[in-house]
This record gives sequence, structure tokens and C-alpha cells, in this order.
Amino acid sequence: MSEQIVRPNKVVYLTYEIKDSLNGDIIERIDIPVGYVHGGYSDLFSRIEGALEGHKVGDIVHVTLSPEEGFGPYDPTLTFTDDIGNVPPEYRRIGAEAVFENGQGDQITMVVNRIENGTLTLDGNHPLAGKTVTFRVTISSIRDAKKEEMEQGVPEDYYLSSLH
Repeated sequence: MSEQIVRPNKVVYLTYEIKDSLNGDIIERIDIPVGYVHGGYSDLFSRIEGALEGHKVGDIVHVTLSPEEGFGPYDPTLTFTDDIGNVPPEYRRIGAEAVFENGQGDQITMVVNRIENGTLTLDGNHPLAGKTVTFRVTISSIRDAKKEEMEQGVPEDYYLSSLH
């Protein structure tokens, strides 16, 4: 049997690490393999998916993404500061999340990221917005995708393994 390589219509499982390219700090590490269907079916960054193309199990791929290629530029208009007295008590802690909805039904999740001098600041940017990051991706396994997986764009065990 020939060795599997990453190409369209394959289910690829990988582990990864994200580092801040500026200072080298590890931002996130996933050691339990997560899967996706290769070939533009997933939400995986296109540069990462492209870099994985043609690789095999055990290969390690490094991809650096600018803010524009990754998590977006930091948008200061997505921050909001208010007097802490105007904020419900359950949101008066760093890391608290609040969901806001506009008149069109669009939602944004904002996170409390600063409390000082009687004010509280919420930030709707992705935590990695504005950062250049480097992914270190290790391919754990590769297999043929089933028809249903290609139609849905996720491996059949996705809903079992992605506890959010």
C-alpha cells in the first residue's frame, strides 16, 4: 500500500503550536490531533492548507501568517470603555465575555480585557488580531475522506472531538 500524502479529499489529522513571531512566545498548543478535510472544505487558513499539500505523516510544516493573512488587523473601533458602575456585576472581571447584537441580528462577542481607575474595557477583536504568528503543524494521520465528510467539510468524528 502506498504512503498517504496530503491532497484534496483526504482527512488530515494534525497537532499544532502557535507562536508570537515577534517574541517567540507560545500562544497556543494542541497536542490532541484535530482533523479537517483537505481541499478547501474547512476553515483552516488557506496558506496553512496550501503548505500541507504533498506532505506525509510525521512531517512538520512551519507557516508564518501576517495579521492580514491570519487573525486580522487590530481594530480599535471594536473596543468599548465604560464606567464600571454601568456594567452588570457578572461582567466585572478580566476575561468575562458578553455577546452584543445589533439591529440586523449580527452578533459580536466582546471580552473584558482591562479594569482600571473605575472603568472597564471590552474588546471585540480576536485575541491574536494584529499579531504575526507562526504555526508549527505536525501531521498525525491521513486517510481517504468519505463522501459525507466531503459534503459536510468535516471528519465524521468532528462533532465528537470538538467540544467547545
